[in-house]
Amino acid sequence: MFSKILVANRGEIACRIIRTARRLGIDTAVTVSEADENSLAARIADEAIPIGPPPAAESYLDIDAVVAAATQCGAEAVHPGYGFLSENAAFARALDAAGVVFVGPPADAIAVMGDKLRAKAVAIDAGVTTVPGTDDPLDDAEAAAKAAKQIGYPVMLKAAAGGGGKGMRVVTAPDDLASAFRSAQNEARSSFGDDRVFIEKFIERPRHIEIQVFADRHGNAVHLGERECSIQRRHQKVIEEAPSPFLDAATRAAMGEQAVALARAVGYHSAGTVEFIVDPNRNFYFLEMNTRLQVEHPVTELVTGLDLVELMLRVAAGEKLPIAQSDVKTKGWAIEGRVYAEDPLRDFLPSIGRLTRYGPPTQSDAIRVDDGVDEGAEITMYYDPMIAKLVGYGPDRQTAAHTLRSALDSYYIRGVNTNLGFLATLVSHPAFLAGEIHTNFIAQEYPDGYALQTPDAATRDLLLAAAAIVHAVGADRAHLYDTADGTWHVSLGDQAEHVRLHRESNIFTVSIDGRSLQLTTEWMPGQPVFRCTLDGDTHTVQVDHVGPYYRLTHGGVSIDAHVLLPRIAELLARMPQKPPPDRSRFLLSPMPGLLTLVAVEVGQGVKAGEELAVVEAMKMENILNAHRDGVVKKIHAAPGDNLAVDQAIMEFE
Repeated sequence: MFSKILVANRGEIACRIIRTARRLGIDTAVTVSEADENSLAARIADEAIPIGPPPAAESYLDIDAVVAAATQCGAEAVHPGYGFLSENAAFARALDAAGVVFVGPPADAIAVMGDKLRAKAVAIDAGVTTVPGTDDPLDDAEAAAKAAKQIGYPVMLKAAAGGGGKGMRVVTAPDDLASAFRSAQNEARSSFGDDRVFIEKFIERPRHIEIQVFADRHGNAVHLGERECSIQRRHQKVIEEAPSPFLDAATRAAMGEQAVALARAVGYHSAGTVEFIVDPNRNFYFLEMNTRLQVEHPVTELVTGLDLVELMLRVAAGEKLPIAQSDVKTKGWAIEGRVYAEDPLRDFLPSIGRLTRYGPPTQSDAIRVDDGVDEGAEITMYYDPMIAKLVGYGPDRQTAAHTLRSALDSYYIRGVNTNLGFLATLVSHPAFLAGEIHTNFIAQEYPDGYALQTPDAATRDLLLAAAAIVHAVGADRAHLYDTADGTWHVSLGDQAEHVRLHRESNIFTVSIDGRSLQLTTEWMPGQPVFRCTLDGDTHTVQVDHVGPYYRLTHGGVSIDAHVLLPRIAELLARMPQKPPPDRSRFLLSPMPGLLTLVAVEVGQGVKAGEELAVVEAMKMENILNAHRDGVVKKIHAAPGDNLAVDQAIMEFE
């Protein structure tokens, strides 16, 4: 086994690799850009090696700098994690030339599988089922239109060197093809330096199910079962689970056999993932092979009991796989949610800033948190905005979902917007709980985008009780005031109730509209998380003071509560309210990013749905369209400008 490795990555995956290496007695160094010099990974590694400025192209993607860091610190091997250089054949070859072991597959396997067209050809030769489509890159939009006509709509344009959902566009009608082809090419060029695009038949209502494979340098190869990754947004996975609620034993075995056959066909060793799309009749088709550790590997680890990073290190050191296919057993169910710094109410745009408060759930046998940040860390514009991966585990799917939902309620993050509420809403959705999911699930269930959730009756009672108790306990400790009969006027959103409290130690009897609830809590003023037991069930409500209000967050609901003495509430209702300013005449940047295109001119008339501008953030193109007909009055920004969130791009008459 190696005595020292370099972790050529950042964030949660760097921390995750470092922890396993430490358990194995391996010293660790980690590469850091100037933006990450004080990161959690830099602090927990034995050594941090600076490799360049914040932009990834000048640091984490700089092969010479990373290889130099490996030789400088005396590392015998480099673990690339995922992303960055993890699937870069030139990087693997450069390490080999420097006498450093690449903790991953052979460079030739990376090169073949990294090119979707070559990968498809190898898959066909290996007897793996593939999707109908073109075998060569498309020369132009006209060639794309011809191929699409032959295949039949809907089709998907895909970057040949792509991954992570970049350079992919679904096209349902001929009129949309030229624009989609241009956008896919631009995004592919920006993300991979390779603008080759090909086309495939788009399988409607598919599931995305992938097989984890593992092979060593001695000819042994196994699969570790499947992960269902069908809950996606813009081709980016949001929720992953193991096993799949859809597969039967026969389909699982067939997919596993094909995945192992593909791994053998390219002389694979190390961890790899063969991704399939599966139609409603359980017909499956090869999508791509990821020649690295996947983001969602924790769900496989929880159900198999295996440490995939440890296996990668052992295989890279020349050891044989310690397991045969017959040894692979799964137990229980694991569901993972990716926690992102993004704003679900603004079409999930990245949210940049400092984590002013950070309180992850307590880890246990049922809850796993893979993070790479702590309080005070900064989410920057330079890297993917994922904060952590949160996994709930249980003996069955319902238990795992409930555990994950509870953990999401207790995950306290402030300073940036997050998708925690959105994740809680998803894992509580009746269709999700029934296993009725597909890759278009989010678009289908939220066609107009995600909006603030309205509390159901049970949630409303919980939040009314929590607001009254938080206020009453805080008021009592401050010796400000209380009410003679324990009654408070609680406004929750646009509805209000009189809530009466009776307290005995930490047990509260809460009366709401003639109904009586028993609530037990140890909450104290100043605590941001209100934990309680209500009629025998345990709940968590996050509490923030926002001016005179309490902002309460629970189960995907975030709502403001105003708690007053009944008489004060009566007087306040008579006060006039100031209307907010009208911003409807402006096109505002929905995120921080680079303005790459302004598609209209002053004086030009536009129609609803027409493209107005393109803002690039995190290497993703975001097309801004007109919400209604109008005439451009003034343009406030030009291509090349770095925009702040809500900065005006143009104004309409």
